[in-house]
Amino acid sequence: MVAVGFLGTGIMGAAMARNLLGAGLEVAVWNRTRARAEPLGQAGARVADSAADAVAGADVIVTMLTDGGAVAEVMAEAAPAAREGAVWAQMSTVGVAALGPLAELAAQNGLVFVDAPVQGSRQPAEEGKLIVLAAGPESARGTVQPVFDAVGQRTLWVGEDGAEGGGTRLKMVTVGYAITVTSLVAESLALAEGLGIDPRMFAEVVTGGPLDSGYLQSKMKAVLERDFSPTFTVVNAAKDTGLIMEAASSSGIRVDLTDAARQRFIRAAEQGHGEEDMVASYFAGFAS
Repeated sequence: MVAVGFLGTGIMGAAMARNLLGAGLEVAVWNRTRARAEPLGQAGARVADSAADAVAGADVIVTMLTDGGAVAEVMAEAAPAAREGAVWAQMSTVGVAALGPLAELAAQNGLVFVDAPVQGSRQPAEEGKLIVLAAGPESARGTVQPVFDAVGQRTLWVGEDGAEGGGTRLKMVTVGYAITVTSLVAESLALAEGLGIDPRMFAEVVTGGPLDSGYLQSKMKAVLERDFSPTFTVVNAAKDTGLIMEAASSSGIRVDLTDAARQRFIRAAEQGHGEEDMVASYFAGFAS
């Protein structure tokens, strides 16, 4: 049985940890706010008192935290307690620039670093249908694959050096697409309302046509029913657009749509919608 030390039990992390338990893996969980980890204890996980306690003896360490800074801070505490040779699956979205220091931290503590962000939001996480975008040495894949199989519908290996960040680079592309599409849906519905058109008429036009998709329908429904329960929050979308822009700039690429989407997310957060689903950038279309 693979033993997993799981750090970070937010919206995504809690769902992923539950799927690990459902797959029969031994799971120790830690979260900075312990109350958010307690329900996993009732599901069979060991709730650790510290990040170091969670990773002690683990075969695989999973980090699913807010950003690169949080991952570095938590793992600086936890890594010395991990056994040498344990695989660290870094599954948070941290951006390209953060990977080098994280990989160095892994090496300093005798850990095998695997860059493995996931594509998907809360529902796919709950259903175990995420897509894992992974880069890491061949020797680590047998150890970490049961973890990836439990949380995802498939794993796409895109390189053998986690420090080079093939998984994260691909994540920047895929999450950029999702964020931009969401922003377009939100802006289109706001524009319809601003022009005095019932936004449901927009839905009628696109439904069943070449521009339709299940994703479009779910985001339109959220706006039309004013149900902004988060699958991926406005503040997280703002964070990720910043990471995308940073990565693009370092590669000489302009991402104008991402830049525009970021401004809308920042505006929506300032209007009080930061913890709502990212399609709440709809509100950024109106004067606050």
